[in-house]
Amino acid sequence: MTKRTLKTAGLSYEYDLRAAGYRVIAGVDEAGRGAWAGPVVAGAVCLPLDRDDLTALLEGVRDSKQLTPHARAGLIERIQTTAISWGIGQAEHSEIDRLGIVPATCLAMQRAVDDAHRRAPDVQPDFLLLDSIRWRSLQQKHLALVKGDQLSLSIAAASVLAKVHRDTLMTELDALYPGYGFAAHKGYGTALHQAALRTLGASPIHRMSFAPLRPQMEHLL
Repeated sequence: MTKRTLKTAGLSYEYDLRAAGYRVIAGVDEAGRGAWAGPVVAGAVCLPLDRDDLTALLEGVRDSKQLTPHARAGLIERIQTTAISWGIGQAEHSEIDRLGIVPATCLAMQRAVDDAHRRAPDVQPDFLLLDSIRWRSLQQKHLALVKGDQLSLSIAAASVLAKVHRDTLMTELDALYPGYGFAAHKGYGTALHQAALRTLGASPIHRMSFAPLRPQMEHLL
């Protein structure tokens, strides 16, 4: 019986950058940018691009949104043990309200890159591959790819780390703030979440700068 090959993100962008002279490429992606509550979380992953078996080692790693929670959880250890460096960073709801969602997302990404460097001080990326975002203050060489988590294995691996970390955190926050359904919808604007807001009002971890949470949106709150 032939084993079915799982769909896996590609490495063409990474290999092109290596051919152009870059040595260490980090993929960076976020989770929770569009949620109404909780932090935005970013992952950063540097893969061993000189390994011929890299795609086989990370078979099934692709855009985290295309994977089931069970599949994502099963990939975490493989990503972390295969990567030469990986990190997690986040920006809290208060930082999102103060800075705006795009700057806060970039802050979470910088923290993820910094965390990866702390874990592996000898690994210093000289190029960043980002899932599409305008990181205007970034001085380092980088490329923002539309649907990057589908095109780049480094970005896809980062997206899985970020998604699993944030989902776990939102489940923990559900116990602190019961009634909102954070464990189910992870802070996104589902019907269940909207109904909870109408009944309970906003929690301490809601993003009050987001339109559905602004006081003038009386039809929701």
